[in-house]
Formats: sequence, C-alpha cells, structure tokens
Amino acid sequence: MPAFAQTAPADEAVIRTNVPRIDAMFEEFQKKNPTPGLVYGIVANGRLVHVRGFGVQDIAEKRPVTPDSLFRIASMTKAFTALSILSLRDAGKLSLDDLAEKYVPEMKGWRYPTADSPRIRVRDLLSHTAGFVTDDPWGDRQQVLSEAEFTRMIRDGVPFTRPPQTGMEYSNFGYALLGRIVANASGMPYRTYVERTILKPLGMTSTGFEVGEWPIARRSIGYRWENDAWLEEPTMKHGAFGAMGGLQVSANDYAKWVSFLLSGWPARDGADAGPVRRATVRELAQGENFTRTRRRIGATGEKGCMQSEAYGKGFRVAQDCQLGLMMHHGGGYPGYGSHVLLLPEYGVGIFVFTNRTYTGAANLAWDAAFLLNDAGAFTPRELPVTPALTAMHDKARAAYASGDVTVLPLAMNFLMDRTAANWRIELGKLREQLGACPTAEPLHATGALTVSFRWNCEKGKLDGQILLAPTNPLSVQALRFQLVKP
Repeated sequence: MPAFAQTAPADEAVIRTNVPRIDAMFEEFQKKNPTPGLVYGIVANGRLVHVRGFGVQDIAEKRPVTPDSLFRIASMTKAFTALSILSLRDAGKLSLDDLAEKYVPEMKGWRYPTADSPRIRVRDLLSHTAGFVTDDPWGDRQQVLSEAEFTRMIRDGVPFTRPPQTGMEYSNFGYALLGRIVANASGMPYRTYVERTILKPLGMTSTGFEVGEWPIARRSIGYRWENDAWLEEPTMKHGAFGAMGGLQVSANDYAKWVSFLLSGWPARDGADAGPVRRATVRELAQGENFTRTRRRIGATGEKGCMQSEAYGKGFRVAQDCQLGLMMHHGGGYPGYGSHVLLLPEYGVGIFVFTNRTYTGAANLAWDAAFLLNDAGAFTPRELPVTPALTAMHDKARAAYASGDVTVLPLAMNFLMDRTAANWRIELGKLREQLGACPTAEPLHATGALTVSFRWNCEKGKLDGQILLAPTNPLSVQALRFQLVKP
C-alpha cells in the first residue's frame, strides 16, 4: 500500500509576500498594548521561514529582542511534559491507565469527593480531567516550590472541585504531578529526562528550566505594568512545578520543537527519525470526550464558524471548518505571555513570545494564520487515491452507462439493501435526467477504502461515493449518487 497520506507544502513565496502585513500587525500590538519586547515566528515545511523581534528584552539596558533572546513560555511547557509521559509509555515504564498513585504514593491517602469517585489515572492528569480546580494564577507562583515541599503538599491532599473523569478543568497542579511521575518512572529528575529525551536530540541548546544558567545579556526580563510604570517580576528558579510552565526558550530553538511536532503528520511509511515516534506525537491531539463549542480566537471569531474544542495532551485541540485540525496553547506567567498555533494538516505553525505578564498575543497568531490561508499559502493534504479505488470508480462509470451494478464486485449486503432490478430503475432515471457522463473530475479519497467523485454529464453534474467493504478481495458495500443542483 502507498503512504497513507501525502504532504502538500505551504507556499513559502506567498508567505514571504504577506510577511510585511504580518510584521506590521505584531509591531502595532507590541507598541499599543504596550509590551517591552515581542518575537514571533512562522514555521512551514519543516523550518523557520520567518522570525521577527520587536522592542527590547531589557528596559534598563535596552537590548533589542532577537531570534536568540530567551523567553519563558509558561504553560506551553506542558506539551514537553505530555510528550515525556508518552515516551515513558512507549518505553514500557508506565501505562496511561495506571493509577497516578502508583508513581506518586503520597496520593494513596487522598479523600475523594464522592464514594463512587474513580481514582486518578495518568491519562486524567494529561487531559485535565482529574477533578482539580482551575489554578491560574495560583499555580504560576508555585514554580519555586521545592520537591520536599511538594511532597508534603501531595501527602496532605488537595480539595477537589468535582469527581475525576466528569469534566475538563485546567490544572497546573495536575501537570506538576505529571512532572513527579516523569521523575519517579524514569529514575531521574524531571528536567534531566526532558533534556535527554527531547531537548538535546532536537538540538535545542538554548532551552532549559533554570534561567540562571544563561547570561543575563541573552534573557528577556519579565515585566508587569502597574501604576503607569514597568515593574520587573522576580525571576523564579526551577522547582517542583517546572513541569507545568518553567521552560525558557529562544525563537530559533522553539522553531525546532514546532518543526518536530508538525513532522508527526501525516501518518506515512518511511523512517521514524525521532526522538519520539510520529504516532506518539500525534497522540498529543487526542483527549478525553469533554468537548465544548467556542468561537475562534482573533478577528475571525466574530463572524467565522464555531469550533469544537477539547483538551488533548499538552494542547487544546479544535476542529475548524476552514483549517481543519488546530492545536494551540497559551502561556501566561509572571513577566511573560506566549502562544503557539499548529496546523498539522498544512505543516504550519505560528508562535509568539512577549515579556509582559499574561500578554500572549494569541489573537495575532490566529489572525496571521487566517490571513495566510486567505492569501492561498496553504494547500490541504490530500489522501492518495489507491489503484483499487480508481478501478472501482471505473467500474461504477460502467455500471451507470449500462444500468447494471453487477459489473462491480459487490459485497454480500449490496443487493440485499437494494435489488439489481431496483438499481436498473434508479440508474435509468439518472440517465434520463442527466444523459451520458463522459468526463469525471479528480477523485477525492477520504480513506484507503472510500472515494468521492463528480461526473460531468450532458445535462448537469452528478456527485457520488464508493464505499468498499472490509473484505479480501475488496468489494463494494455502498454506491451513492446525488444530483448537483445548478
């Protein structure tokens, strides 16, 4: 079988043509909000195709923001934690259905909110369904908590806002527990596991958890605006809550991470370069079944289509009527704000970092994505039409011309669902309305066993679909036709 899907590269020429407009959007945002400094990047076709900084990384020294300036990305760290958990699963070190208390024994004495509450699984922590309360901004200030203090917190237990597995509610505490699980399941500190498993293999040499390990001249200092003045936020050291939001990165480094994530799509044959399997990366888009309907972020949210959204593993995951699968996450932190948007079906990612508290510029990342889509920069990936589907389509055209569906290799259900005589009547009516259909437009596969088609007929157009049965040899379980209204 051929590779299951094909890659449709983004049009970099169209991206470059529209870069001045996008630069202007981010520059205006940086000046009007205001924000001391901002950097954003566009990743496409496996590389950083554009990056631009505005403002300064340090108000006192007025060092300009560059693609190598270091920013804390707050909750965008959660995707690194989630992938670390999945990699440990791949290595046989844990199961997502294991109880979290297997790796964090201090949880065993917890009192759950109801007698029938299920005990928390590892997967519940990944998708924020463990029953904890939303803890922004409390969780942000726990960054410096020591491991010993965190152990005491866990042993003492925490109040629940609902029974586990009954709803999604965002929890920094839950991801701090995942950091403890990474450490206990791997036998090494959380930060060491992330560095060895993800950062070093990807060449992210400017990325880490302890900001003091980099010279001050490279760091974007975090600020908040208060009483009409900039106040520097305290620099928080790495601690027990680092797994929920402590990572510091540069734009050049983060682009490597985005490129790696996007390389997980589409599913295909060929070597799996790692550092984590493509199929495992794609699991970041899988969550529990707690969806909500929400408006898009950004300018298109007012009139654009509504989205169905859930929390996957380290990413919010939405389905959009135009751009399909959209994975995104913000990062709010004392002194910093950030956002990343991934479009896996197009191989495109857009991210932005700022050094002002909770100022993530998410709207602009989304606006840039829809601007580029409207400009024609994105081409959707098309599944290949297999030789078997092409052959079945040819036979369907013969069936239409002759009025005899038995020229197709039919599954056992086909003539039970509609008799051959009834098919002759139906096909006769279609030919009377439309005449012959001498040409067909390009076929559109929706899977290896399903194809949609459009025929150009003498008196109009005819849409149809062929659905093959799961049989060997292949056979047709359904053939459907629909007139195209003028």
